[in-house]
Amino acid sequence: MTHTSFESLLEHHLCLNNRPPMSPYTDVKPACLSDPRQLVFFDYNSPLPFYYPTSPMLYQPRAPSRMLSSQLPSTPVTMTEKKIEMQHNLRQQLASRNMMFPPLSPMGYPPQLDCGHQMLNMPVYGGGPGFGMMARGNRRFESQTLSMLDEFCAAKGKKRELNDLKGHIVEFSSDQHGSRFIQTELNDATSEKIQSVFDEIVPDNTLHLIQDVFGNHVGSFSFGPLRLANVLATDALVGAMEGHIIYLSSHVYGCRVVQKAFECVTPEQQAKFVQELEPHILRCAKDSNGSHVIQKVIERVSPDRLGFISTFIGHAYELASHPFGCRVLQQCLRHLPEPYTRPLLDELLKGHTSNLMQDQFGNYVVQSILENGLPRDRSSIITQLRGRMLSMARQKFASHVCEKAMIFGDSDGRKAIIEELMGPAVRSDGPTPIGLLMKDQYGNYVLQRALAVAEGEQKEALINVIRPQLATIRRHATAYSKRLTSIERELQKHTPKPDCA
Repeated sequence: MTHTSFESLLEHHLCLNNRPPMSPYTDVKPACLSDPRQLVFFDYNSPLPFYYPTSPMLYQPRAPSRMLSSQLPSTPVTMTEKKIEMQHNLRQQLASRNMMFPPLSPMGYPPQLDCGHQMLNMPVYGGGPGFGMMARGNRRFESQTLSMLDEFCAAKGKKRELNDLKGHIVEFSSDQHGSRFIQTELNDATSEKIQSVFDEIVPDNTLHLIQDVFGNHVGSFSFGPLRLANVLATDALVGAMEGHIIYLSSHVYGCRVVQKAFECVTPEQQAKFVQELEPHILRCAKDSNGSHVIQKVIERVSPDRLGFISTFIGHAYELASHPFGCRVLQQCLRHLPEPYTRPLLDELLKGHTSNLMQDQFGNYVVQSILENGLPRDRSSIITQLRGRMLSMARQKFASHVCEKAMIFGDSDGRKAIIEELMGPAVRSDGPTPIGLLMKDQYGNYVLQRALAVAEGEQKEALINVIRPQLATIRRHATAYSKRLTSIERELQKHTPKPDCA
């Protein structure tokens, strides 16, 4: 039997440990390997030459997306594992997108990091970007992977209570099903349970939940139960929002919580919120989210605390023709007393009435003045319509103002504008105003409204003018059959039925 010398083995070992790192998949034989058939003699007096490397080389495993089917674990994947895997991959994509395109703060506040959707302690291959596949094959580890929220979503039929979520309120509030469950439980919860939910939200997680797509519902809903259960808790929740009202008002979800707060807090707390809004009131009124907050302020806060209304003076036309500012002005006309709105009304009615009637947003403000203004304000608008009723009735936006003027105008003003529609043709061979309105896509609605609001002899005269022209148009023009049918239906409503006797 041939023996290998110890020196040759030692030399071979030293050559292997001193060589440069190589790929684990490369099969290379060292050049210093001697004849393995030599005799081996061990010297017990010499020190051991072996040493241990301080940091062994580790090789990153391949990404699961590139692994072969033979390399994957043989244990089948459960639906729970697949669901968690898909959620994790989606959240990683959203996180990478937010890093590339950080959210902009519309009111000048720095963007805040959102860590509420990160999935922690998730066992994945590797750990870097692209390793989103769950580790499979270990059934014992599956119970450790599932969070309490995942177990809640998986076991839909299991009966749970609010106390079971202790320590996980924030996690559940940021989930669609968890948020709905908390709102349902808070509706009938005792003061102790409400307080336990409150302790986990305020103050550390208040702003995070207010800006969350599902958590904001819990924040809004908490004001009602908290107000009934614990006044001090409500004060703490309001205190966590103070100093951030402008930013929250411009947030797509935060504005909902601010609106709910104005409904539930005390007048003194309302005044503190209003003070934060006042320096930025015009920007907030023209913001897609902040305008809803300003409308709620006008509706809920006492007028004597709304000093910012004076800021709108000089900007009334600018707000009236703005897609969001027009809503704020309409709310002012509905809820504020006349002394507060008079400067705004005078500014709008003096030189901008005609332009606002034909504006896609301003026409709503003019309609609101007709509904909520004083008689002199209505008369001013009807005066602007007289002499131009035919052109305004055929304009897309002004036609709505014409209808509202017939509904809310006084008797004399209504008769005057209807009489204008019944006038003769401009040219002897041209169509009459009634004929033009019948064929017009907007004017036919004004004509139907005139039939509905006309009274007495004027209604009979209007019917007598419409009926022959209606028959003539129907014989020669079939393109207007739908509009003419609507007018005929309106005529039948106001035509007295003959007596059967």
